[in-house]
Amino acid sequence: MSIVTIRNVEFLNNPARFLDPYHFRVTFECIAELPEDLEWRLVYVSSPGNEELDQELDDCLVGPVPTGVNSFEFEGSPPDPKKIPPEDVIGISALILTGSYNEQEFVRVGYYQNTEYDNEEMKEAQPEPIHFESLVRDINTKPRVTRFQIKWDVATAQTGGTVAAGAATSAAVPSANDLDDAADAKLSDPKPNGSPSKS
Repeated sequence: MSIVTIRNVEFLNNPARFLDPYHFRVTFECIAELPEDLEWRLVYVSSPGNEELDQELDDCLVGPVPTGVNSFEFEGSPPDPKKIPPEDVIGISALILTGSYNEQEFVRVGYYQNTEYDNEEMKEAQPEPIHFESLVRDINTKPRVTRFQIKWDVATAQTGGTVAAGAATSAAVPSANDLDDAADAKLSDPKPNGSPSKS
């Protein structure tokens, strides 16, 4: 049983320029008051197969968290172009939102992102060096969701007891290895596990 369940993640500026900040709203349900803050992190997978190049774009703390449905808006910086290998800029990459409590990650929501030029001429004859100001991103809003068992150690109103572990892990989010296989796949069909609104 998980104390916190994501109900929806709404991207407020999608599609957008590659260099624009990410702006989205997270809605989640909490079934018990949490004495500590929830920590949310946004990570851009810069290069398939090389986790060292993953970029943490931003993080935020949300709390205190009352019972019921809560929401917050999150704005994350765009990835640093200098940290992305040129061969990995165009095409499919991944964006990952994680939620943690007491330094324990309880949920990971992964999205495929497609990056391309905003005009046909550049799409056909890709310039070198890359013109980042002419790139646009499009995030597939059907995510892959993974839930992790953690120790919440809070009492719930439903049972009056203490919850020591969260929900079981579900399908994996896009990882570096997934992106290798997905490079030729259509962005509109990332084989998602389901929308957060149905968690």
